[in-house]
Amino acid sequence: MNRNRKLTKVTVCAVAAAVMLTGSAFHTDAAPTVASFLPAAGLGLTLGEGTSIAVIREDVKKRKAALKEKEEEAKTASSIDETEETETETESVSKKETKETQTEAVAEESAESEGHTETQGESGTSDGTESEGREETQSAAESETQTTAESETQTVTESQTQSESQTQSQDGETSEEESEEETQIVEAIEPVIHEHETMISEEEQQEKEEEETLIIAQVNDYVNIRNTPGTDGEIVGKLYDNSVGTLVGEEADGWYKVKSGSVEGYVKAEYFKTGDEAKRIADEVGNKIAVVNTQTLKVRTDASLDASVLGLIPMGEELTVLEEKNGFVKVSIEEGDGWVSKDYVNVEVEYVTAESVEEEQARLEAEEQAREEARKAAQAAEEKLRKEEQKRQEQQAAAEQEEAEAEAEAAGQEEPVAQQEEAQQEEEVGAPAVSSDTSLGSAVANFATQFVGNPYVYGGTSLTNGADCSGFVMSVYKNFGVSLPHSSSADRHVGYAVDSLAEAQPGDLVCYSGHVGIYIGGGQIVHASTAATGIKISNANYRTPVAIRRIF
Repeated sequence: MNRNRKLTKVTVCAVAAAVMLTGSAFHTDAAPTVASFLPAAGLGLTLGEGTSIAVIREDVKKRKAALKEKEEEAKTASSIDETEETETETESVSKKETKETQTEAVAEESAESEGHTETQGESGTSDGTESEGREETQSAAESETQTTAESETQTVTESQTQSESQTQSQDGETSEEESEEETQIVEAIEPVIHEHETMISEEEQQEKEEEETLIIAQVNDYVNIRNTPGTDGEIVGKLYDNSVGTLVGEEADGWYKVKSGSVEGYVKAEYFKTGDEAKRIADEVGNKIAVVNTQTLKVRTDASLDASVLGLIPMGEELTVLEEKNGFVKVSIEEGDGWVSKDYVNVEVEYVTAESVEEEQARLEAEEQAREEARKAAQAAEEKLRKEEQKRQEQQAAAEQEEAEAEAEAAGQEEPVAQQEEAQQEEEVGAPAVSSDTSLGSAVANFATQFVGNPYVYGGTSLTNGADCSGFVMSVYKNFGVSLPHSSSADRHVGYAVDSLAEAQPGDLVCYSGHVGIYIGGGQIVHASTAATGIKISNANYRTPVAIRRIF
């Protein structure tokens, strides 16, 4: 019985392990492993490919009932055997006692007979008395023998009854303990299975509802969201092209009530796609990214931790997801497309959603502030360039003056002072002047290109000894008095947005998945590419940009 209880406890662990390993249904790759030790646990539960929870539960019940029936049959057979053995023992003891009593009676009769012979001649009365005494003695002996046998039989029977009672009591307690343990198994497993099934069902239902109510805006620019279903309603927000929302309800006259982002209101139904078409468009326009959550992420050539390392990405970077399989994510980096474990990234999907009137106002103010800061930075950079250029010209003029004086002294002549002043004025007029944002951006681009050929160093910021992509951009702009973050993902949010490469100007930042460069005009960028190539110039569309930002 104790062994069964131990096996039952093993079963609890086994089944719990199965639940944890397999989730909502016992049909994963872990099933054969778990099934290999479940039969030894007492229930003989076998997990097969595709076995559902309901089947497993029913199988457990059936096997438990069969096990209980077998135990009851075993108990009944054991009780019968013990009863038969006790009765046999009782009969044997009774026969043995009777035989011994009869033997003693015969012996006594023989002894009395001898005594009678010796005294027979002395008295006839004595003979009669002896005869009566002999009969009384024999009768008493037989009575005592019978009483003793009955007493022994009764004692054995009482012992048997007490033994059976104790056995039944012990069996009953054991059965109750085993029944209680089995009940605990079911009570422990049932809520987990039921809860998981309910959770999966709710998730599936939610996904189905989201697919059914998904809407996608299909407009040239944007469509207004109003507080009432009609063109006279107050505008509370905007839905831009390919924006994602949820259909709350359909109104009369072709109006939808929708919710997108923080905005809820009414729009004309003709500007939206719903159902399967909306889901298809959402899959196309959604930007799935993997955000690095470890200090240094190793991007590998294959979906395995044993594969060779393609490149390194710092914490916080946002990488474009291309594919997912077997717990790995395929991402795009400067070195090429590689794989990372899902354990080291957070996978998210970004959609464009509606913008409320208040959010739009805040965005426009932030962009204006960014432009103002850019103008101030441009002025500071312009002043710095002028001072550096003035200093350069003064040094050049001084050097030329010294050279001219040396030549004149050698020739025994002195250059007129008027001619010296005229030459200095010509040099000042010829000094470059930065008078617009565009020319300042060109100055940034020209400054950056002089470092082409220098090495790429992961985490570096030196323009001469080596820098990574964001370190290169940061150090270039630092020379113009602008502080930028050492992160390509963070660079996506500095300055203000430029809609496309066609509108890009020299000095703009061109951001890619896990990478950033500086636009230099003519459809090209300068960037710290990889350890193999160092700082170089590439076509700006060699990869798909995810953002373009203007600093000046």
